[in-house]
Amino acid sequence: MSLVEVARPLPPSLWAATAEPAVDTPPLDASVKTDVLIVGAGYTGLSSALHLAAHGVKVCVIDANEPGWGASGRNGGQVIPGLKYDPDELIRRYGPRDGETLAQIAGNAADTVFDLIERHHIQCDATRNGWIQPTHSNKLLGTLHARARQWEARGAPVELLDRSQVSKRLGTAAFVGGWIDKRAGSVQPLSYARGLARAAKAAGVAIHGATRAAALERGPSGWRVRCAGGNVVDAKQVLLATNGYTDALWPGLAQSVIAANSFIVATRPLPADINATILPGREVASDSRRLLLYFRKDAAGRLLMGGRGPFSDPRSATDWAHLERAARLMYPQLEGIEYEYRWAGRIAITRDFLPHVHTPAEGLTIALGYNGRGIAMATTLGKHLAAFMSGAAQGLPVPPTSIKPIPFHALQRVYISAGVAWYGLLDALS
Repeated sequence: MSLVEVARPLPPSLWAATAEPAVDTPPLDASVKTDVLIVGAGYTGLSSALHLAAHGVKVCVIDANEPGWGASGRNGGQVIPGLKYDPDELIRRYGPRDGETLAQIAGNAADTVFDLIERHHIQCDATRNGWIQPTHSNKLLGTLHARARQWEARGAPVELLDRSQVSKRLGTAAFVGGWIDKRAGSVQPLSYARGLARAAKAAGVAIHGATRAAALERGPSGWRVRCAGGNVVDAKQVLLATNGYTDALWPGLAQSVIAANSFIVATRPLPADINATILPGREVASDSRRLLLYFRKDAAGRLLMGGRGPFSDPRSATDWAHLERAARLMYPQLEGIEYEYRWAGRIAITRDFLPHVHTPAEGLTIALGYNGRGIAMATTLGKHLAAFMSGAAQGLPVPPTSIKPIPFHALQRVYISAGVAWYGLLDALS
């Protein structure tokens, strides 16, 4: 049970094999009416549903598979606050007020995750020991330290790390320094998604798996979604929350993001002597390269190593071989350690590397594009989407934009292949 078997609905990977039991989400078996229909039972959809229910809104969630089936259950489990851009850059882009507001909300995003875990007693192996961003390049070390100081100026608990400090925390001499953000942590990603689903159901949300939205059109009460099984859902409002698995339900939406695979491998639980030498403080880490590697240990003592991989869905163990090589280079003590799980999931990459919110028609809201920072940001954005859609808030922290398809989107495989080659060259030169 070591390879992703793409023909199965639930690939035998860490995200499924070590997670909490699945939630009962039967297919929709009759047409229904609701206040808000959410398409997609990942972090965005489930967080929005849970928070909408707290506002007294009647909510129905449908998913073509089951809660957490997509990247919400297949990611590396790192709960990292912030966005791809530093606070000062957000202010340059959005202005002092909106930029600072977005920086603060993104910076507090991990709080939203761990608060929900505590409040709803979600069993997901949650830890909060910090995120380390190391660098292999002396040229980039100053950039990382400047990033840390920007967050420190906003009250974040951060610490600059020199070569010896980063080596001690990570257990490898591969990096020259970095910084640690102590707001961050980790979860078992599928367990967290399933925990959100359980909490939402307990709050009165109807969740239906194996129910694919086939068509979205105007309806008698606002919107009507026709499901593949023939039933319809009439709703006053609709939220599309399908991220890297977005299809043709709304014109141009799928073409506005690049759906790229993120690949992850996990060793068998490490022997005690080796376990003690790798990430002894149980922090999570991702390096500063454009084609970054991200890694952590799970509750059983496995080392997880993730990064980009082939654009196409994986077919054999060779599709993950680059990650296993990287892990051995970083940690020579892994020589001879077998890999127990390999899996992949699609993330949605936007042209500006920022999350996008769209409101293309009255009563229709769309949120997607977390660019690899989905656990914290999707969860906290769900909270703000719920406030906006319920009328409890007048605006959103991510300013809504129009849907802009990426030119020549059909060539996205070429884009990614060229980008991988270019970024790999830049990483080598730096």
